[in-house]
Amino acid sequence: MYRISLLSLTLSLSTLCANPQPDIIFVLCDDLGWGDLAFYHEAKYTPQISSPNLDAMAAQGLQLRRHYSAAPVSAPARASLLTGTHQGQSEVVRNNNFDAALENTTTLASLLQHAGYKSALIGKWGIGGGDQSAGCPNSSAAWPSKRGFDYFFGYHNHIAGHSQYPKEEGNRAIWDRDRVITDSLDNCYSTDLFTARAKQWLIEQKKHEPKRPVFLMLNLTAPHARLGIPNCPYPAGGGIKGGLQWLGQSGRMINTALAPRDSYINPEYRNNQQWEKRARELNPKHWKRTLLAAQRHASMVSRIDDAMGDLRQLCQDLGIAKNSIIILTSDNGAHNEAGSIAGRPNHPSPQQNPAFFTSYGKSDGIKRDLWDGGLLVPCLIYAPGYIKQARISHTPSQFHDWMPTLAELAGAPIPLRSTGTSLLPSLLGNPQPMSGVYSEYCYPGNMPCYPSYAPNKQHRKRGEQQMLYFCDSDGRELKAIRSNIRSGYEDFEIYDTLRDSQESHNIADQLPEGTQEQLRSQALRMRRAYNYQHDPALSKRKGAISGKRPYDNIPIPANQAQSTQQGIQLRQVKASSPYVPTLESLSPLPISTSQCADLGNLQLPAGSISELRGYIQIPPSAQGWQFRLRLSPVEGSKAQLRLHQLPLIDADSNYKAGDYASSSSTPNAEEGIVCGNRPIYLQPGLHEIQLNIIQGKAAAGNIQLQWQRVGERAMQNIPASALRLKLQ
Repeated sequence: MYRISLLSLTLSLSTLCANPQPDIIFVLCDDLGWGDLAFYHEAKYTPQISSPNLDAMAAQGLQLRRHYSAAPVSAPARASLLTGTHQGQSEVVRNNNFDAALENTTTLASLLQHAGYKSALIGKWGIGGGDQSAGCPNSSAAWPSKRGFDYFFGYHNHIAGHSQYPKEEGNRAIWDRDRVITDSLDNCYSTDLFTARAKQWLIEQKKHEPKRPVFLMLNLTAPHARLGIPNCPYPAGGGIKGGLQWLGQSGRMINTALAPRDSYINPEYRNNQQWEKRARELNPKHWKRTLLAAQRHASMVSRIDDAMGDLRQLCQDLGIAKNSIIILTSDNGAHNEAGSIAGRPNHPSPQQNPAFFTSYGKSDGIKRDLWDGGLLVPCLIYAPGYIKQARISHTPSQFHDWMPTLAELAGAPIPLRSTGTSLLPSLLGNPQPMSGVYSEYCYPGNMPCYPSYAPNKQHRKRGEQQMLYFCDSDGRELKAIRSNIRSGYEDFEIYDTLRDSQESHNIADQLPEGTQEQLRSQALRMRRAYNYQHDPALSKRKGAISGKRPYDNIPIPANQAQSTQQGIQLRQVKASSPYVPTLESLSPLPISTSQCADLGNLQLPAGSISELRGYIQIPPSAQGWQFRLRLSPVEGSKAQLRLHQLPLIDADSNYKAGDYASSSSTPNAEEGIVCGNRPIYLQPGLHEIQLNIIQGKAAAGNIQLQWQRVGERAMQNIPASALRLKLQ
């Protein structure tokens, strides 16, 4: 088993618990709105859904009150979460690109595997590849076991993941590793099924390998659509002997597999006059249907709360509570989708109305909106060994921040490809730097109109949407957003979401002249455009390629003019890593610093990791460029080249030392998805670059870096004069 060398180092959090590698339980809900949880609510939001277990965890945990999903819909959000990249840098899964294969690169699971963790994915996947609504271990390039998970139990494709009773709702495939077991799952409610299996997996792991840390990703399907509810009250107690239990018997797989299914509404939500009044206000003609939908939705959320209390008790029973971290969040904001169940024409549940519980919280927007109601998600971290009293963070953060966070917790290097910001300062009660929060998404039509929405959201057009965060001169963390983008040159609306949670007061005209140009430049420097093509001969999936934007061909602005000299800064360290890391995450290993005048003469010591930082000078009147690099053919050599904040060349996970890696390729895409010969458009001038290289242990080596203007026939070595270093 590969153990990263940094595990021998002392982490700052080692003083908080005996083992610097905590057990990590990451619970990802489906369409759980910010306002669906009682501890997020303010008094003016009524009615509320009861969540006593989560309330108790919040009273001793950390709430991230401005935590953003990567996208306002499931598949791209999950892909960005797993790869540590926001939606401007995800290679394949963008927009509504469901079931496309998650790129073959370092994931949260594979990173933790390298650090010695045992990993499991239990629940919904939906980014495995294979034909849509199908797929199996042999036909799906991104089966969970191929992306870092030692064990998989659950729904592979996203359509199946809409079912709350897998056997009874269309016989949706539940996989146990590489075997379908749906026929054995009579009356198994999905939240109960996945929670019971997760508990059993944890019990088994701590019995057989008690000292080995675990990473459990529990992807619940509730409260997404369908509005399927449990079939009985939650079993008493929790942990090893109580709560949900895995029985493993065909026809009675779990202890709540009882008839009649889809029948249990929490008694707390029946005969409630306040709820009836709310239903009559929202839908006077069909208020009973609205009330029933709300009762069902609330029962689903309460079941999640029960499951979280059960897992919390299990950690205590296993003796791992003080060295475990439980994270609860959601893939996107609240939904308003139909509640009918496939195969049950008389199912009584209508469409869920997110206005009933103000499921979008204090914001406007729902699933598929980049306004906060669609992108801002609940996020609770419960870690009694790290967090002694309740804390709340209002610093903006996003899904791609989990990769550096979990890497630091595991004592592993942070992959350079991830542009996230570690949340460890928040976990330890220290000031938290703001992440590079960014998202882009396209969906036709208009936003719905709910009574509490601000006037600027009523039936607002969606279309191409883009958002990012930035700090103004007063230190305010502001959100810039634009929708229905046509050209890419449109201005952003700007909101102070900490003080204006509904994004109702656009303060763009209050900011200095030039702010809009700076924001357009920042957005272009954060994202990468790919030229996807689909080869139908290589895959059954058609129409799966998306993510082209109106601003894809706008040249990326150069850095401001400044005094430079020829050369580039070089930092080196003797270390090893299974992927290209940031040098900062290798601290406190000694790092040597020098300058390199010419890459052609640079020797990379065997068993070293190098970082080259500086600028590349793009000549005048040249906008379209392609780049490539080649490392010496020494096994284990890898590299990542970044331009500004975007990935330019990826010679990491799938790179063979000695080959060329190109900026026009998508090396991590699979299943018939290829990238055309697309140039990257750059304004003339200085452009910031960072090149990190792992040199294989067997021998020293060198690097060849080349470029080509659009219209030229051949690549040429980038001259030494084009690499620039800022004068001190």
